[in-house]
Amino acid sequence: MRNVKCARCVKCGREYEAVPRLTNCACGGILDLVYDYAYIKTVLTKEKLKERPYDMWRYRELLPVEPDTELPPLRVGWSPLYEAERLAKQLGVRRLWIKDDGLNPTASLKDRASAMAVAKAREAGAEVIACSSTGNAASSLAGNAAAAGLKTYIFVPSRAPKGKVAQLMSFGATVISVQGSYEDTFELSKQAIERWGWYNRNAAINPYLSEGKKTVGLEIMEQLGWQVPDYIAISVGDGCTIAGLWKGLKDLYAIGFLDRLPKLIAVQAAGCCPINRAVEENAPWRPMEENTLADSIAVGVPRNPDKAIAAIRESQGLTVEVTDKEIMAAQKLLGTSCGVFGEPAGVTGTAGLKKLCAQGKIPADATVVSVVTGNGLKDVANAIRSCGEPISVPSDMERLLEAFAAREIPLN
Repeated sequence: MRNVKCARCVKCGREYEAVPRLTNCACGGILDLVYDYAYIKTVLTKEKLKERPYDMWRYRELLPVEPDTELPPLRVGWSPLYEAERLAKQLGVRRLWIKDDGLNPTASLKDRASAMAVAKAREAGAEVIACSSTGNAASSLAGNAAAAGLKTYIFVPSRAPKGKVAQLMSFGATVISVQGSYEDTFELSKQAIERWGWYNRNAAINPYLSEGKKTVGLEIMEQLGWQVPDYIAISVGDGCTIAGLWKGLKDLYAIGFLDRLPKLIAVQAAGCCPINRAVEENAPWRPMEENTLADSIAVGVPRNPDKAIAAIRESQGLTVEVTDKEIMAAQKLLGTSCGVFGEPAGVTGTAGLKKLCAQGKIPADATVVSVVTGNGLKDVANAIRSCGEPISVPSDMERLLEAFAAREIPLN
């Protein structure tokens, strides 16, 4: 890959050749792909982008794939970026955009990482890919791999929502429901992958996956006409997504596409916030229990904390924790004000933004992007909890009027 120099450990600095089956450094640290920005500047321009298909691979010069690699067939990326004028007024910011990544093929941002995993698995000559997941990474891998004709073994904690498990089964994955926490699930998947030599899609092990996730940041900037917002809010679990977002923004800055960088807003659930707590206490991260209904970010032992913490600090960003009640309120708020249906973890970024605005920590003249990372159909049980049950009446106008009156529903 002419555009990639090497892979470098974020802990000890050791460098490795960027081969398809890269894993962690010998010291246990996560690897980071190092690009040849001087070369990329000579081959990638904003004008060239205008001629390309609207998917994540339009940024190929900034991605770690070989020129002749057969790309996965599903169209991943270029999800809509909506300007939310009414919600901006409600929150008290000058301009607000919602990036709805729940409209990717399997309905989450994780499709970006899984598409990259499929591409790298093909380069490695692998026929089987495996991972552990709280749900979205699993379903995205199963769908993207199925489209490419690859087999998958997926490990999920037993609390994974049925909507996500149903996706896995429909994509033909071999699904292992682990009776335990996400940490237990990860450890079993790790042992199985080592035993059978499957291609590893675990984002904390495989450094290529954050490179797929970073395309959400590349898209946001291009969709905004390269005008940098003041803040980008996003939910945080394992740490890979916010790390990837920041990597993409820094890539664009390095090649001269941006004149400055935004601040990140890292939002975690109050019941599971080891990364934010480490930033706020300026101390090493410590494990936490996984006490939140936002299953996709219920990660008590994050596997990519170093990159995530670095991203928050380098961007001079903000951290905020939100309760499950605040998350559910944000789910309804996004639906009623923007028509965007996000799952609990998907709307956590917006919940955090709302809280910071109420606390006066976001200036009134700020411009903000909030990323919705997953679709609400992933977890309909919690969607009903946040919005309530429908009105149930027989086919009788009098009974309908009584129901409207009981709920004090305005009819004009």
